[in-house]
Amino acid sequence: MAGHIQDRWFKTETAADGKSTRVKTDRYGLGLRYRARYVGPDGTEKSKSFPDRQKRLAEQWLTETAADMSRGQYIDPRAARITFQQFAEKWVATHTTEINSREAAERRLRLHAYPYIGRRPLASFQPGHIRTWLGELEAAVPLSSHRRIIFGTVSAAFSAAVDDALLSKNPCRARSVQIPKAGAPRVNPWNRSQVFAVRAALPGHLRATVDVASGCGLRQGEVFGLSEEEVDYASGWLSVDHQLKRIRGKFVFAPPKGGKLRSVPLPTAVGNALRAHSERYAPVNVTLPWRSPDGPLVTRTLLFSGASGSHVRVSHFNDHMWKPALAAAGVIPQPKHGERYAAAPEDGMHALRHFYASLLLDAGENIRALSQYLGHADPGFTLRVYTHLMPSSEGRTRAAVDRLHQESALEPHIPVHDSP
Repeated sequence: MAGHIQDRWFKTETAADGKSTRVKTDRYGLGLRYRARYVGPDGTEKSKSFPDRQKRLAEQWLTETAADMSRGQYIDPRAARITFQQFAEKWVATHTTEINSREAAERRLRLHAYPYIGRRPLASFQPGHIRTWLGELEAAVPLSSHRRIIFGTVSAAFSAAVDDALLSKNPCRARSVQIPKAGAPRVNPWNRSQVFAVRAALPGHLRATVDVASGCGLRQGEVFGLSEEEVDYASGWLSVDHQLKRIRGKFVFAPPKGGKLRSVPLPTAVGNALRAHSERYAPVNVTLPWRSPDGPLVTRTLLFSGASGSHVRVSHFNDHMWKPALAAAGVIPQPKHGERYAAAPEDGMHALRHFYASLLLDAGENIRALSQYLGHADPGFTLRVYTHLMPSSEGRTRAAVDRLHQESALEPHIPVHDSP
């Protein structure tokens, strides 16, 4: 058995004749009687106290602790007393190099995890606590896909605690814990009329943003961060090397989402639209920090600019240009006098990427190429999002069989005689 057990109610004294006797201590009858003590893997002494008549439990605890250390499953009891919030706050500050990703994770934990499970010590978590939290989360966050993202962040924090030897296992991964379903909304791409109607309703100096987003599949930040250096008219390619991002209320230049640099085919029509735009609205030099508000300053020659002669301010564009264009095109209703435009989460500028994907799939482009052009990290994700837009297998089957029968009808008929 590792360590030893101290009886704090008695002590051993040696008399003048050399005999040892047990005598009561000043603590006799007060507080917890037994203290189980051992030296942990870090070389420091650990202990746990037990009440009177529970010496056997103290011995059992020491035996289990020794077994955990031999199996590599030992958890420091002092470290495990830190709360989920205390650990998660330190973890979220270092778990990714992307500032936006850190802030998003911090916000999810602060709003949807800390109020429910933040004060509970890590070592006390059981799957039941996670199931209870998920039930409360369902009442607070109706959208299943959003709950799934929140759950994933919490589970990642618990996994980090396991890696740091503060927990033996992740309670979120228990079989009895049901992960919220993805519930991804079915993408319904705009038609050509909607795209051109929205384009016509935008201010003249921003109409070509629709051409780039719908003709090259760029994200909004990539469109507004598009620079002269990224467009190669001669080769017919467009490089996506950076984007315009807003971090903590300040704009910066940063790598594309996931740091995934890519090249996208530049259609002639889009190239012509960009040339015409640049001739009418001169590109502007914009200097912003790189990656974070306190990052080094970099300068880009942007093709699209705002009213102030600098970069486009995304929130102003969304509220005062994009939504009015949606209403003018009939995508969302016109607001009544004094009312704000309706929320349009499915009809943001991202809808133009969906339109781009639908065009390529309809033209027979393969998923891997489309995934590369869209900047997705995994072609499987592209397939899950857009699989319903691909030509159906049923249609291909019917067409193949119809062609077979049509070809058969054109061949000369050779009579076959039955055997007698």
